[in-house]
Amino acid sequence: MQRQAVVAGQFYPGNPLQLKAELGRMICSSGPEIKALGVISPHAGYMYSGDIAGKLFGRIRVPANVLIIGPNHQGLGAGAALYPDGEWVTPLGTVAINSRLNNCIKKHAKLVSEDTLAHKLEHSLEVQVPFLQYLRPDVRISALCLGHGDFSQLFELGEAIAAAIKEYGDEVLIVASSDMTHYESAVTARLKDNMALERVLEFDPEGLLHTCRATHITMCGVVPAAVMLVATKKLGAVKAEVVCYGNSGDKNGDMDKVVGYAGVAVS
Repeated sequence: MQRQAVVAGQFYPGNPLQLKAELGRMICSSGPEIKALGVISPHAGYMYSGDIAGKLFGRIRVPANVLIIGPNHQGLGAGAALYPDGEWVTPLGTVAINSRLNNCIKKHAKLVSEDTLAHKLEHSLEVQVPFLQYLRPDVRISALCLGHGDFSQLFELGEAIAAAIKEYGDEVLIVASSDMTHYESAVTARLKDNMALERVLEFDPEGLLHTCRATHITMCGVVPAAVMLVATKKLGAVKAEVVCYGNSGDKNGDMDKVVGYAGVAVS
């Protein structure tokens, strides 16, 4: 089964040479390499959030195996939708689905089901793939698209993903795809995003979920981020670091109605 790119030419360049040049410009290292177990990476159009994602991935050693977890913006398909065996297509070529990791996830995560409909139009996972391809051409991915859920379900899923990765037996990076506050002033967005990021830095996934819902922080990937935190903590992570933060106003000059973006590494 082959998942075609649906936002190439919109969220990022559809021409492979232009895409490589753009990735080469965005990906940069501003500090020592981080051997991360998980990250939170933004998923807006590259013109807005690409520099944040590039600074994050510029600090990360990308292994051969990556699990991308994204939110379901469209509301289509299964609530916890794992893309079946096959490959994903981007302008840079094809990326193989990691069938062995998929099997481990299906074995341990009873909430997960194979489903293509949830992925058909979803951009949040797709925009991460070219960064991974550029840095690790032999990368293989598993792709999990999540809807809403209460914390008990997310905790169960995070623990199951950790068990699956342990059984898999090789290094796996978990990429949680999320933007931060949507369409508020830059000042308000930063205040709200700091509250959410504080919970991330404290390894408090339940607190993250509660904070976002109680204070109306529109962090669209809060569910993937919470699952990633549960899984990485179970896998031995002890540190979370905000590598970079910005907003859409940094690019278009409109500071009255921004979308916030954070790049977070968990190790």
